[in-house]
Amino acid sequence: MRALVERSAVGPTAGMLFDLVRGGRATTRTQLGELTGLSRTAVTARVGALVSAGLLLPGEEMASTGGRPPGSLEVNPAAGSVLALAIGRSRVQLGVYDLTGAELASDAVEHEAGADAATLMPQVVARARALMASAPSAGELVATGLSLPGAVDEVRVMSIDSPVIPGWDGVELAPYLARLGDAPVVIGNDADVLAYSELLGRGRSLRDALVLKASTGLGLGIVADGQVLKGHLGAAGEIGHTRVARAAGLPCRCGATGCLETIAGGWALVAELASSGTEVAHVRDLVAQAGRGNADARSLLRRSGREIGEVLAMAINLLNPEAVVIGGDMALAHDLVAAGIRESVYAHAAALATRDLRFLPTAYGERSGLVGCAALALDGVLHPAAVDVRLG
Repeated sequence: MRALVERSAVGPTAGMLFDLVRGGRATTRTQLGELTGLSRTAVTARVGALVSAGLLLPGEEMASTGGRPPGSLEVNPAAGSVLALAIGRSRVQLGVYDLTGAELASDAVEHEAGADAATLMPQVVARARALMASAPSAGELVATGLSLPGAVDEVRVMSIDSPVIPGWDGVELAPYLARLGDAPVVIGNDADVLAYSELLGRGRSLRDALVLKASTGLGLGIVADGQVLKGHLGAAGEIGHTRVARAAGLPCRCGATGCLETIAGGWALVAELASSGTEVAHVRDLVAQAGRGNADARSLLRRSGREIGEVLAMAINLLNPEAVVIGGDMALAHDLVAAGIRESVYAHAAALATRDLRFLPTAYGERSGLVGCAALALDGVLHPAAVDVRLG
């Protein structure tokens, strides 16, 4: 088997070997040697450092008597924990996960739409502290994964452009979370973390995909060759504010006119259904109405899918994904939304680009955003370079 790991100046590091085990590509020292080209002695030394640091659990180099295979290696789930915080317009989801991505505890709380960071973040921190205390099996907090709707600044850990929660723009959030400990905070926008959840949930078998978040707003996570693409300013995938002809002149929450969201975003659909006399306040209410057979709600969701599909068709032609994954609150009506998207995509995208294209629900359903935050934190703190720093 040829070596498959990129070499650093000193050859494959312990962090690189850990990444192979974590990703499921190697489970024994022999496999690590075959994949990296390292000698048995070098592999043993690096694995020894990872075991001493508590990151790997070693198997015995002897005949198996049951349980794990002889010499097998696996990530130690108790070596630490990560906190996941998915903050939305009117709901916060919280979770504690071990280092393998297994959920130890979770919670969700509704809040008043429009609440600012100074009001909401102390409540979130208090809820997170209580949640971590309720998960006694959790190891030391090693990272926090946080998501917000809209573009974010990963260095300063804050929103920089969010029509959904505009009062949060420019507010640094790390100082609030420092009350939970000195663990690093990794931030991503809500569509990107959906993409991270798909990579975790599908065992990284999904190499090229467009991950749609269809909720109050619209966003797109882009997975290319197994990596989440964020763009120069972290604004890749902002399809909700693409100008479309049928929305010409319609005012959007972002301050512009003619955005896709004005005819396909959850907030616009809710307003349209409410104007017809149906009592709805949130896109989840609209989806519930559709589930109860409300013809207007069902029609709006399918129409939204068609409008979104026209924009997605351009992205599909450009990126040639293997799948379109549909998430967000509208995904609770997956069949309706997906039918509308397929209708437009097949009508507007190139035949070759759609030949093998699949339309999938999210791997984790309503928990996808939360799981994505955990995956974001784990990828940050368990990146090969971060592991090497931890080993000193």
